[in-house]
Amino acid sequence: MSRRSLLGLIVLAAVLAVTPFLVPNSYYLDIVIRMAINAVIVLSLNLLVGYAGQISLGHAGFVGIGAYASAVLPTHFGWHPLPALAAGALAAGVLALLVARPILRLKGHYLAMATLGLGIIINIVIRNEAAWTGGPDGMPVPSMGLFGFDLMSDRQWYWVVAAVLLLSVWGALNLIDSPVGRALRGLHGSEIASQVVGIDVPRFKTTIFVLSAVVASIMGSILAHYVGFVTPDVANFFHSIELVTMVVVGGMASVFGSVLGAVLLTALPQALATFEGWEIVVFGAILMLCMIFLPRGLVPTLAARLRLEN
Repeated sequence: MSRRSLLGLIVLAAVLAVTPFLVPNSYYLDIVIRMAINAVIVLSLNLLVGYAGQISLGHAGFVGIGAYASAVLPTHFGWHPLPALAAGALAAGVLALLVARPILRLKGHYLAMATLGLGIIINIVIRNEAAWTGGPDGMPVPSMGLFGFDLMSDRQWYWVVAAVLLLSVWGALNLIDSPVGRALRGLHGSEIASQVVGIDVPRFKTTIFVLSAVVASIMGSILAHYVGFVTPDVANFFHSIELVTMVVVGGMASVFGSVLGAVLLTALPQALATFEGWEIVVFGAILMLCMIFLPRGLVPTLAARLRLEN
């Protein structure tokens, strides 16, 4: 890990440590918790999209798998929440492994359409299996038990998701500085050149797709237990677009850009609460403007300008 990355990690840890003491009430703490959950999901997606160059418009489907595994297995089969979370992550990983080879052979808009189709299929299955999932109305999720007690208060959940976020950022920073990370950046640059230098392109593309799906599923489970209720909206197309927008706005191939993008675009719907129904228009406009004026995203663009000024 570089000195700059270590400094960023320390700053993030300091911000996470003081945040719960600065928010004025539980409403804002709830928003912060959702920011942290989204940041981990976006970080996993950025590894796939930003570093490996493999677009995914169905990532919310894996979030939905985790969320509904944590709802269905404890409710209908009496599973403890932790094994249910692990089962959801395993299911998402196996599904990603099965579809990775055929889907990741595609490129460009063909790949985007294939991942979009996968996400839509997952969402349709969740909606149609009403006997198990509650259908469009959703279903309650039991509380999460951890180390002998149930996580109930917002502050308890905050420290859990803050620790998960910090661990995820640390892991991502180490991953991208490793030979695996260099191979992923090589894939993004040129798959042919990567093959020439001996990189197993299909294996690396499959590995990062599976890793991204597993992380998304785990965070879907955490989100479901935190909220206490889950609906098919967690796996719908708009949620996938939200996640991709967070990646683009924060900065593709930027770990801290993932966190910033998640923070900004999780807070934005709250600011637009009085304009109900216009969130999709605003997200589309932000994505369009970022692609025009900030094609590299906020963090990489600001970092480049600061280097030029220095």
